[in-house]
Amino acid sequence: MNLLAVFLTGLLAGGVSCAAVQGGLLAGLVTRQKATAATSGSRARTNGKSLTTAVAPRSAWRTQLGDDLAPVGGFLAGKLVSHTLVGGLLGALGTLIALSPHTRALVQVAAGLLIIAFGLAQLGVRGFRGFTLTPPEYWIRFLRGRARSSSAIAPSILGFAAILVPCGITLSVMALAMTSGSVWAGAATMAVFVVGSAPLFTLIGYAANKAATAWKGRLAAATGIVVLASGLYALNGGLTLMDSPFAAKNLTATLGIGQPAVPDSSTVSVAAGQQTGVITVTPGRYSPDNLAIKAGVPTTLVFRSDNARGCVAALVIPSLGVQTVLPENGDTKIDLSTPEAGRIDYSCAMGMYSGTITIN
Repeated sequence: MNLLAVFLTGLLAGGVSCAAVQGGLLAGLVTRQKATAATSGSRARTNGKSLTTAVAPRSAWRTQLGDDLAPVGGFLAGKLVSHTLVGGLLGALGTLIALSPHTRALVQVAAGLLIIAFGLAQLGVRGFRGFTLTPPEYWIRFLRGRARSSSAIAPSILGFAAILVPCGITLSVMALAMTSGSVWAGAATMAVFVVGSAPLFTLIGYAANKAATAWKGRLAAATGIVVLASGLYALNGGLTLMDSPFAAKNLTATLGIGQPAVPDSSTVSVAAGQQTGVITVTPGRYSPDNLAIKAGVPTTLVFRSDNARGCVAALVIPSLGVQTVLPENGDTKIDLSTPEAGRIDYSCAMGMYSGTITIN
């Protein structure tokens, strides 16, 4: 197993692929923690108290940098632990611990709602202004290092739980860990991937931290808008996985406006009584996105990967119980038996890209 290739995958694609949900969770939590802490500190100073101690000028920047990086360090530590454990389990048990599409959708919807709440709080919307996640006071007392431990505990828990909302690249690496056939190889695969994705998450966490304090005013509000947009994006992905009428792709039909995509049969062929429909998978797209096939004919569905990378490669077809990671290049065949009239919806594992098969 080439761990260098796994590291480069995490470095070059893992952070970008996971930034929408996991990065949004991290940025939202960090901005709210910092903003809440700043407000509390301001009130304490107004009352004649101080929450900080004098620091020698020579080491002040080191102390500040440590405080700024504590939340993202906690997040990455928690993420490293959970992903390593899951990697080991995958190496030993294979598919036995895979989440169902429905469960993954519910978790992603919950994550999206949480990120939205962070964004609304950052924008100062009434009812959300004081919203944040804080660890129990006894946890902080137990860890003693009050300033840094209090800002790192909640992110570490969030990082540990990030395994429940894996991005497409993560699912691909999980599939690699699954095929390793070894606890240690599976754990190493997932751990190296997380380490590779760490630089971008560090940048996201650090930028969010500074935006909530040093970069006040309009930039802090802009951060809230970015977090809110990230939450809406994540929420829509979960709704897409559930094929909710409120998902963006179904919204025009739900509202009775616009025209649905026209079913396309240009890639369908019939030979010797067997129907074959081909869907080409390229970065960020399934084509055609509405494949038209005939009902009552034995059918094979072919997903033809053409440099398929990222979330688009992690295919989920809920109605068929299909969860698979497509190869970067090559064909993946799915037997539809003799389909009845209706439709089959599918998407990538995070609901970022989706398509429909119309049967008539």
